[in-house]
Amino acid sequence: MNQISTRDRTTADAGQTAAPDKLSPGASQADTPAARAPAKRRGNYIRPILMLGGIAVVIIGTGYIWITGGRMVSTDDSYVEAAEVNATTDVSGIVSHVLVHEGESVKAGQTLFELGQHRYQIGLDGAKAKLAETALTLASMREDYQRMLKVADTAAAQVAEDQADFDRYASIIKSGGVTRAEYDDAKYKLQADQANLGALQEQAKTQLAKLGDDPSKPVDQYPQYQSAEADVAEAQRQLDHTTVRASFDGIVTNVEQLQRGQFLTAASPAFGIVSTDDVWVTAQFKETQLTYMRVGQKVTIGVDAYPADKWTGVVQSIAPASGSQFSLLPAENSSGNWVKVVQRIPVRIRLTGGPKDVRLAAGMSAEVSVDTGHKRHFSDLF
Repeated sequence: MNQISTRDRTTADAGQTAAPDKLSPGASQADTPAARAPAKRRGNYIRPILMLGGIAVVIIGTGYIWITGGRMVSTDDSYVEAAEVNATTDVSGIVSHVLVHEGESVKAGQTLFELGQHRYQIGLDGAKAKLAETALTLASMREDYQRMLKVADTAAAQVAEDQADFDRYASIIKSGGVTRAEYDDAKYKLQADQANLGALQEQAKTQLAKLGDDPSKPVDQYPQYQSAEADVAEAQRQLDHTTVRASFDGIVTNVEQLQRGQFLTAASPAFGIVSTDDVWVTAQFKETQLTYMRVGQKVTIGVDAYPADKWTGVVQSIAPASGSQFSLLPAENSSGNWVKVVQRIPVRIRLTGGPKDVRLAAGMSAEVSVDTGHKRHFSDLF
């Protein structure tokens, strides 16, 4: 019984294997091996085409990015900068008034603080009095010079008279018309008056030299007057400098370090002013990024504090030396053991546009992108 059963199962399996082409009543013709063969052949063609097409797309995209990628040069090593100055003065004094507050916007020429003016007003009054005294002295010297000339003329007339008397005595002394004593008196009197005339003339010359050899010119043209006038100007300058004004439009900062009643020495910084108009960006580009960068090229600027806003600018200047050249201890490679490091070159960027309601603060971090206009070519690869 077992042998018969085994034989029957083998015969049945053989029958199923021997008739594979016979379709069941519910099977379609597309499920047959003959129908699946064309679909398999189409799949073998599509897969290489898709693979080669993907590689071609990557190559073309990479080439496009490489060709168009050399135009923009960017760096995030850049910072906002602004003109800033410490409000100070070249005179010393006690602070009498502080007229601004921390963070206040000021205009050029606006008064920031004042020093006590009393001592400088006294100095100015003294200089003016000295100037007036000098004018009177010069006028007196001019009058004195004219008096000296008149005295010298009188002495000259006396000498002429003495000379005439002496000549007359000399002509009649031999005939006995005058005595020897009278002759000698006339002679000595002539010599004395001549000496007196010479002294008066020398005094007049000295006075004339003090008047600059021109006693007729206006008083304000003499050196003595101009010196006194300069003293008045200096005293006035010192008085004016007790009032410290803003040198440009800006915002004051660190005002609290200056208090009323504080003695401020000359040239000591009082507080700072940061300009609101003279603002720029300094970008530290690598030296290898400057190949096609030129002054005047357009720049796009982003500031970390305002990520949604953008500013525009132009390259204003490219520094003639790297930042390390201005360091306190610049690097020296005289030993021969050195490592080449790409240097950074400061590039100043002038702002030309941006949001009007946003205030840039000096020291803010920024990102800049310079449009060099350079286009790459495939020939650059060879």
